Parts: sequence; C-alpha cells; structure tokens
Amino acid sequence: MRILLVEDDALLGDGVRAGLKLAGFAVDWVQDGQAAKLALETEEYAMVVLDLGLPKLTGTELLKWLRGKGLKLPVLILTARDTVADRVAGLNAGADDYLIKPFDLDELIARLHALLRRSAGQVAMTLRHGDIELTPATHEVSKGGKAVNLSAREFTLLHELLLHVGQVRSREQLEQHLYSWGEEVESNSVEVHIHHLRKKLGNELIRTLRGVGYVIDKSQV
Repeated sequence: MRILLVEDDALLGDGVRAGLKLAGFAVDWVQDGQAAKLALETEEYAMVVLDLGLPKLTGTELLKWLRGKGLKLPVLILTARDTVADRVAGLNAGADDYLIKPFDLDELIARLHALLRRSAGQVAMTLRHGDIELTPATHEVSKGGKAVNLSAREFTLLHELLLHVGQVRSREQLEQHLYSWGEEVESNSVEVHIHHLRKKLGNELIRTLRGVGYVIDKSQV
C-alpha cells in the first residue's frame, strides 16, 4: 500500500518512513502542506499520515481542502497536540484517526492496517478468498492451510487485489501501490509479480483483461 507521509521534522519523518517501508508500505514523504497538496493532486494513495504543525499550509487546512475535494482516502493525524480540543478539531476537519507524539511505531502500523480494513469495508483481520488467506498485520499468506512465501511486492500486490475483489485494477494503479518516489519501476514489473503469484497460488486466481488490467473475480469466493 502506498502512503503519503506529511511530517516537517526531518529526524522523525525519516524514521517513520523507514519503519513503514520495513512493514511493507510504499512511502512518499513531504515536509510541508503545499508539497502534500501537490502530491495528492498528482498521485494515488491508500492513506495519509498527517502532522498538523506544517509550514506553508497547516495540516488542518490541508485536511479541509482534501475533504472539500471529495477525496475519501483515510487520514491519520500524527501530532504533539494532545488536548481534547485539538483532537476534536482534527476529527471534525475530516481525520479518521489521531495518534499523539511520542508514539510506538507498532501502534501506528496497527492503526494504519485498521484504517485500510475499514476503508475497504473489511471487518476481519484476515482476508479470505477461497482457500487463500492473507493477514496484513503479520504479512502471512496461506493456501489450503499451508504457508506461502511471498516477496514484499508480491504480498502488496495480492493485498491490493484482495481488497478490491471483483474490481479491475490497471497496471498503473498497481504500480502506484508498489513503488514510492525514487524507486525504479521496470516496464514489466507488475506482469512479473502476477506471474509469480500465479505459480505460488494457482493460475486461476488472477484474471488478466488485456489492455485493461487484472482482477480477482468474486465468483471464486
């Protein structure tokens, strides 16, 4: 999943980005509100981790703009502002969750997984499709009860397709979730990952619509 991290503290931002990447997220990091606005206008993200005390455009102003544009992606506020009034203001501006600094990285990751589940209409901790199970929090995948070893990007790709069962995802949409800024994207990377997933999980799992994209059909559930 691709996340936009908006944090002006260089040390904290670098640490959060590194921790989220280790947890399997693709992370784009910006350090002011205007840069975040530009990123949201030009890129597709699964969610936003947002500081409030930002230069150029505050986190609250950015959040109000985002919701005013009708963008529904989940937003988690990450801030040192810990009063009840601050939390209420952030939630009323359109945030989905609120985490106070200092924080534990594992809690942040758990909250992000919870937001992803809710935004996709998922309640269970584990995604199930036929005999395939995927647990985002632990990065575990099984088929018929047997563990399947996937690379980080294979896992992310499968997760994205399982979150949108019955919906076609284009190659460009899938690339958006696999790679963050500065990472080289090979022209056939998605096709290679799809090929590996089929070898490990069965050829029938992911269907190709030539010139359109890829889909996991609901009929397989």
